[in-house]
Amino acid sequence: MSNFGQFHLDFYQSNYTIEDQEEGCNSYDSDKNLCDSRKSQAEKQPAGGAFVPPDMFPSPQRYMGQILQPAYSPDAPSQLGYTDGLDEEPPLLEELGINFEHIWQKTLTVLNPMKPADGSIMNETDLTGPLVFCLALGATFLMAGKVHFGYVYGMSAIGCLAMHALLNLMSTSGVSHGCVASVLGYCLLPMVILSSSAVVFSLQGIPGTVLALFVIGWCSLSASKIFTSALAMEGQQLLIAYPCALLYGLFALLTVF
Repeated sequence: MSNFGQFHLDFYQSNYTIEDQEEGCNSYDSDKNLCDSRKSQAEKQPAGGAFVPPDMFPSPQRYMGQILQPAYSPDAPSQLGYTDGLDEEPPLLEELGINFEHIWQKTLTVLNPMKPADGSIMNETDLTGPLVFCLALGATFLMAGKVHFGYVYGMSAIGCLAMHALLNLMSTSGVSHGCVASVLGYCLLPMVILSSSAVVFSLQGIPGTVLALFVIGWCSLSASKIFTSALAMEGQQLLIAYPCALLYGLFALLTVF
């Protein structure tokens, strides 16, 4: 065992020093550059027991974020113009095409025939108000003991098709089916008022006939005014009011009789 220990020490001990390395480098002129590089590396490396101040070590960057939360990065998608899609989504009623402000403006335009109509708003295909007014007209008929839902829907559909064909022949810009149905449906509101009054008292008489004629003129005047402003048909309001009066006259007959 003593021989093995002596062998172990002899194996790791060596008398080879840097001076020997320098002498070997001087003996070979071809490897002079290689020896110079080795000498510079040996001078830069500190001794094994030399003290190295802590300022020479690079300070590690500490993570200042929270657990499971990414740190701030200037190249993050939020800084590149990306925004959450849920914040910019329009409301559900707006996606469905229901705008209460426009519905209220159209209703006021119908109730006041002398008020000028806004063509940009009236040219929209808004069917929320017309459906409500058609249901209200059928409900008032039902309260008066008349089941006329089929007549209301049938005459409304036929009247919209007829007015669409007539307006396309009279105007140069043309009009869509939705716009015609929207205008005729909104102008049905005075007829709903007439049918509501028929629930309280009978309209079969001179006062009822006069009231029915007044409501027919009211509806046709409002519809013709809206069509004239939306389609830029100045000077043709009376021509448009005549077929509208025929259509609303059918609803008045259902209301009175």
